[in-house]
Amino acid sequence: MNTLYLLRHAKSSSTDAKLADHDRPLTKRGRRTAETIAQHLAHTHVAPDLVLSSTSMRTHETLDPILARLKPRRVVFDRDLYLAPVGALLERLRAVDEADASVLLVGHNPGLHELALALADPDSPVAPPPLSGKFPTGALASFRFAGPWRRLKLGTATLVAYTTPRDLTGEGD
Repeated sequence: MNTLYLLRHAKSSSTDAKLADHDRPLTKRGRRTAETIAQHLAHTHVAPDLVLSSTSMRTHETLDPILARLKPRRVVFDRDLYLAPVGALLERLRAVDEADASVLLVGHNPGLHELALALADPDSPVAPPPLSGKFPTGALASFRFAGPWRRLKLGTATLVAYTTPRDLTGEGD
């Protein structure tokens, strides 16, 4: 059984118009959320073999407290994951080495939201994020599926948990 965690970066700042989108840092609330997510992952014994992340500043800063606690075997920052659409995210996941049974993918909307909706088996015990809503900053969807990564198909992963910062702290989008 493979496990996939989809994590959207925490709240980022958009106040500096001179800053490129890729270089936007987390807000103060975003940094608190990243710390809360890290505590939640450690408390729930999440232990990814592999972390795949966009190269943006906000994904790096979201991951900092997480990596300090979880110590995954490998971390890969991939520019192609920055604002990647659902098809590109799925293609990257299908290329994961079979030795990596647990993967944490950190990225951006709308691709991450669309991927979460597309992967979820309709019979999952947990409701997916709303179709018309959004995958809020700091949201985490946890999936399990049988079979190799290369055969990961839409609608076949069991959504076993969906957590937002609001669930953990009352703060969030």
